[in-house]
Amino acid sequence: MTAVSEKAPEGRYGHSRSADERADHKLKIAGGVLGVLFLLMVGWFGYDYVSGTKISGEVIKFSVVSDSAVEVHLEVRKDADANGYCTLRSQAEDGEEVGRRDFRFDQDTGRIDKVLTLRTKARGTSAELLGCHSG
Repeated sequence: MTAVSEKAPEGRYGHSRSADERADHKLKIAGGVLGVLFLLMVGWFGYDYVSGTKISGEVIKFSVVSDSAVEVHLEVRKDADANGYCTLRSQAEDGEEVGRRDFRFDQDTGRIDKVLTLRTKARGTSAELLGCHSG
């Protein structure tokens, strides 16, 4: 009978892991931690979006009053204690933007109904509400 030397399998019986296995294990841990942090961040942004102060507006009507101005009838709805602004713009017939302005609303009321004058650099043919934001 010949003696056969048997070597214990890698990672068993007290043998340490190879450098590649240790690196893979560390990468798996780092990936898990980053995944959890990403999920927490998405959750935070979602909560902030849902619970944040809401300000909304609607252009009721507009009229072109001159080659350099458009009057806009804007209705804003918000929390009574919220402050914010709405952005309006006007475009020329060819689609070029000829006016844009932020209008602030700091009144302590939940509904604001105002006629605003949007100055333009050329004749505007439209008035558009781009959005309202708290702040």
